[in-house]
Amino acid sequence: MLKAGAARFVLSPVYPMFLIGYPHVSRLSTGIHDPLHASAICLDDGLLKLLLIGVDLLFVGADTVARCRAALHARTGILPEHILISATHTHSGPMTTLHLAFRSDPVVPRAVDPAYLTWAEDRIVTAGVEAWRNRVDAELAVTAALVEGIGTNRLDPNGPADPEAGILYLRRALDQSPLALAVVYSMHPTVLHEDSTLVSADFPGAAMRRLAEAMPGLTPLYHTGPAGNQSPRYCVREQTFEEAERLGGILACRILEAVRALRDEDFQREVALKGVRTAVLLDPRRFPTVAEARTNLENKRARFEQLRREGVPHGPLRTAECEVFGAEELLVLAEAQESNELTLWQERFQKAEIQVFRIGPVCLAALPGELFVEYGLEIKARAARRTFVISLANGELQGYIVTPEAEQAGGYEAQCGLFSAESGRRLVEAALNLIGSVA
Repeated sequence: MLKAGAARFVLSPVYPMFLIGYPHVSRLSTGIHDPLHASAICLDDGLLKLLLIGVDLLFVGADTVARCRAALHARTGILPEHILISATHTHSGPMTTLHLAFRSDPVVPRAVDPAYLTWAEDRIVTAGVEAWRNRVDAELAVTAALVEGIGTNRLDPNGPADPEAGILYLRRALDQSPLALAVVYSMHPTVLHEDSTLVSADFPGAAMRRLAEAMPGLTPLYHTGPAGNQSPRYCVREQTFEEAERLGGILACRILEAVRALRDEDFQREVALKGVRTAVLLDPRRFPTVAEARTNLENKRARFEQLRREGVPHGPLRTAECEVFGAEELLVLAEAQESNELTLWQERFQKAEIQVFRIGPVCLAALPGELFVEYGLEIKARAARRTFVISLANGELQGYIVTPEAEQAGGYEAQCGLFSAESGRRLVEAALNLIGSVA
């Protein structure tokens, strides 16, 4: 019979820290609006255990994942390949990884705070250990909710998007009371912008809190799906905590509707678990010359200033502003290419882990980095079993994996990624092969 346990531990910094996520603004935290968490769910079918962990941080580095996996294995016996750790990608939390492309930004710290990183890793491990200790007989139901009104494709509001929120709901077998719920939803948590200096998990944090309040005893966990080109940009009324609450409320409401529509026959007590992983080599990008990158930056700045003078709406103006940010980062990468430093960074991140969990009737495919939504949609459409796709998992890739079309267009995301669109195809095929192996 399936056993499951869950736990959450606060990750909010206890002293002022730089909040990572937006350029050119020295965002030293002045307080906590809502807590960051490390949330964990442990599943056990009697033969194999899986551990899902979601953390409210911008990124989780591969080194952090390796250290947490090793500690969790030592304390629980769960194999490292059966431990999944992903970032929700909040832009209102502490910096935990270094990025080459951010180097020219004078406000971004040149080093991660080692005390916070050590403390956060300990909390991540503690959450996983407690979830393992808390296992009880459980029942699983898999469902999904259609969630619209939170965001769109940020490059084209009518472009590809994935409105499905995948849901794994666990209840206690003893009394059918809520135990845990894992959500996978593809949307950038960027309601809050650079003018906010309060720590926050953004709209996913608001959604998870509402779920916990509506279902006493529930531990919620959030995974961000492929959302490299998805954001609330064209849906937000303002960049405020009230707006994060509103959008989080939409997500929570749709999830609650889906969970409350479940019938007893939708729940399973016998759930087979499998976990596999592999690695693929990504395709390193070649960048323009430094002179070409400088010209590109001048052109992007001129276009943004023109749109601002014309008074265009927030959505397209923000897109143009982000293209300026991308051009600044492109210049950094072009300079690193000229000095041959870029090769060292690409080699460091070139080997990407792909992980697949089969949990009864559904698979979770976990990939690192910020993938465009098209890659998640392709995996879901071609998979041999129903699949929810998680991004920002088990490491990061120093930026985006864009589509060939976006690479050709040269927008913000395409300018600052270390790896080509060919890398997206490799990730997709590797994920599909793993899904086929456990389906």
